[in-house]
Amino acid sequence: MKDFAELAEVWRCGVLESRHWGVAAVSNAQGEVIEGWGDISTITYPRSSMKPFQALPLIETGAADAYGLTPRHLALACASHRGEARHTELVYDWLKTLDCTPDGLACGPDYPNHIGTQHAMIAAGIQPDPVHHNCSGKHTGFLTVCRHCGHSIEGYKEPDHPTQRAYAETLEQFGVSVPNWGVDGCTLPTPALSVGDAARIGARFVAGKGGDQRRLATGRLLAAMRAHPEYASGTAHPMTEMVAATKGRVVFKGGAEAFLLAFLEQDGLAIAFKVADGNSRARMPALVAILKGLGILDEGEVTALADLARPKLRDSRGTVTGHVQAADALSSANGDFGIS
Repeated sequence: MKDFAELAEVWRCGVLESRHWGVAAVSNAQGEVIEGWGDISTITYPRSSMKPFQALPLIETGAADAYGLTPRHLALACASHRGEARHTELVYDWLKTLDCTPDGLACGPDYPNHIGTQHAMIAAGIQPDPVHHNCSGKHTGFLTVCRHCGHSIEGYKEPDHPTQRAYAETLEQFGVSVPNWGVDGCTLPTPALSVGDAARIGARFVAGKGGDQRRLATGRLLAAMRAHPEYASGTAHPMTEMVAATKGRVVFKGGAEAFLLAFLEQDGLAIAFKVADGNSRARMPALVAILKGLGILDEGEVTALADLARPKLRDSRGTVTGHVQAADALSSANGDFGIS
């Protein structure tokens, strides 16, 4: 466990039942990791945490403006949405403007993550299509770039397609080299990055490093996520609670296997962390603890985020039996976290 720091603890009826370990890093816009826990050179896949980066060509090619996309569209392009009606209706309409069909989305069909919507579909005998997939907004964004730039929509998920090459080039422009790529759950290429590098490019994103046009593009995406967290995530999602509590000062994007990248535009910082066992229940207690340790949150915000910082455990009848909390290690940085 020497590469990992303890991020969260699970307490049941006064007994420490489980621990979650991982790696975390905080970077400023100069690419300096100013706080770290565990070995920040640990390589992993940020997965869906990279969606704001994938959405940048949507703006920078002019495709978003050419197709009249609203901030809700931009938030959805960055989203792992829950397949609620508001999400799917917007994607269906968006596809129509592109003269595309749901079958053109490489992500394939999946039931919505929103349990109520999922159960209603099953009860009605409705089969899911690719629009219900949590990544359909991102994929529709790629199709928009294809239409605007004259690229074939066929094979847009392949690494050598112009849209995916543009994504790889975008990451290089933010200062990271990606020698290894994997395949994400939604079929698109996904980069393997160190936790430290993920924090660095997140901070460069909030600062819009790369010139005025880049700053306008990153600013538009962050503003969209801040204004419409219900489209960037979903109803009662921790992201919507975080934006409400901090009045938009903190937005974040989670990724599969318990990765998280938080964007603090006003403070010029980004936080990246990976829970080693892939269990996402550790993410919110860890994030709130790091924000508190950085002095980002005031007393009112700490109070508003109390349920995220210490989520309750309940038995099958709803009785509280315990809680999850951040580990004490997050109250101070590990002095040797391998900045490179």
